[in-house]
Amino acid sequence: MELILAPGRAEKNYWGDLWRYRELFLILVWRDLAVRYKQTVVGVAWAVIRPLMTVAVFTVLFGKVAQLRAPGTVPYALLVCAGALPWQFFSSALSEASNSLVSSAPLISKVYFPRLLIPAGAVMTGLVDLLLSFGVLLGLFVWMRFCPDWRLLTLPLFLLLAAGAALGAGLWLCALTVRYRDFRYIVPFILQFGFFISPVGIDSALIPEKWRLLYSLNPMVGVIDGFRWALLRGESALYLPGLVASVAFTAVLGVGGLWYFRRVERTFADVI
Repeated sequence: MELILAPGRAEKNYWGDLWRYRELFLILVWRDLAVRYKQTVVGVAWAVIRPLMTVAVFTVLFGKVAQLRAPGTVPYALLVCAGALPWQFFSSALSEASNSLVSSAPLISKVYFPRLLIPAGAVMTGLVDLLLSFGVLLGLFVWMRFCPDWRLLTLPLFLLLAAGAALGAGLWLCALTVRYRDFRYIVPFILQFGFFISPVGIDSALIPEKWRLLYSLNPMVGVIDGFRWALLRGESALYLPGLVASVAFTAVLGVGGLWYFRRVERTFADVI
């Protein structure tokens, strides 16, 4: 592999290196998958068990005890599952990305490669888990005899929005964690807080109209609403102003995260 180090060409070469190191990217993804399920009894089945348990708990507590209902003819369990899958992807991807640089310290301190591949690989690993988790949703569709319509074709767009939100926030947090290890303890709190302010177990339409646009600044609101709209035949309505707000906030988060990451990237090997 040819490595070009020339004055004034670092930025241009960097983006080309992302493509030249694509095999390393795949190796990092495979490594993260192998490490995640190493020495576990059920292995990758955890990708199915976690959303299944979330659906079961929410259905019993909110569907049976609190008597919450899904819009239209949608079973409440499907509403929860369509919200739990993107949230668990975001939560897992952000958690792994935030610690990815620190856990790869020996590699960073010895070998040159674009460090952006590490948090990006962590997000891709979460995406693989999400694809496996769709088995739970497919099972519920069959069991409840519910079939999506043409809106299912739009699902990759909302999946891309979720990945963008996870990567944007992950770039900020992984770069900050290298310098300030306190963020290893802050990230779980952020995710716990984010879970409670995201509509995983409720329909976003329950939020009062005057607060709904502000509520949608949480990028996962647009993602979850989009997943439900795409998977549940549009019976869970899509709030367009909120979706625009989620997309805009995700774009700002991603651009800002990339800017800060690139700004401090050259110091990683010294600080880590």
